[in-house]
Amino acid sequence: MAICKAQSACVYAALILADDDVDVTGEKIQTILKAANVEVEPYWPGLFAKALETTSIKDLITSIGSSVGAAPAAGAAAAAPASEAKEEKKEEKKEESEEEDDDDMGFGLFE
Repeated sequence: MAICKAQSACVYAALILADDDVDVTGEKIQTILKAANVEVEPYWPGLFAKALETTSIKDLITSIGSSVGAAPAAGAAAAAPASEAKEEKKEEKKEESEEEDDDDMGFGLFE
């Protein structure tokens, strides 16, 4: 998936604001884009501001290289056991179907 010019411009504007310890808002992103002579659809700055309003951009950037399970979200942590159970069931079914496939062919691995 390619990132379009408008998305890249909004990302850079948000990074500039975060670097200066300024709150990321749609108006401030739009101001930076106008100063850079970059035209985007009017919904992009607000969309990025809404997505980043509960996220610390600096924390997001510094956690990119950290391990996968280092800081799970509360909702994801609660949903993890259910998804693990589903994965186990899928694996069991997969193993059973592989055994059945061998029987259907008329030979097994150790025959």
